[in-house]
Amino acid sequence: MNPDLDLGLERIIRAPRATVWRAWTDPSRLEQWWVPAPSRCQVDRLELRPGGAFVTRLSDDGTEFVPHLDACFLAVDELHRIVFTNAIDSTWRPARPAPVSMTATITLHDHPDGTDYRMVVRHGDPESRDRHDKLGFADGWGSVAGQLAAFAERTDPR
Repeated sequence: MNPDLDLGLERIIRAPRATVWRAWTDPSRLEQWWVPAPSRCQVDRLELRPGGAFVTRLSDDGTEFVPHLDACFLAVDELHRIVFTNAIDSTWRPARPAPVSMTATITLHDHPDGTDYRMVVRHGDPESRDRHDKLGFADGWGSVAGQLAAFAERTDPR
């Protein structure tokens, strides 16, 4: 991780890696934790393969959904890694997403207490990294990671 360009977070999720993976790869599960509460998420496309679409919408009231993320998967390594970018949209066109262009890498590793969950969000320049940080990266992505942990721990079939 390059501290001048990247933001990251780590968390131990007390659920097996397969449970966390399903939370990421099953649209009905992803919808339950992907945006900070109390907002709600709707998954329009989740094509889990390199070049596949990752398109979500969000709603503050649960009725009207607006665009949230229009991205493209770059790498998908089953049970281990998901990489996506919003610099290319779901139709492979160059994009200028607001508030910043980024590439996110999510990795999952076994841990004695469940899953070692790590996220690195890469930016093209220090200004974009700083803008994302000031806009609340730690709070937003941190709360979503917390929601993922709560969801995975609650649905763990152990």
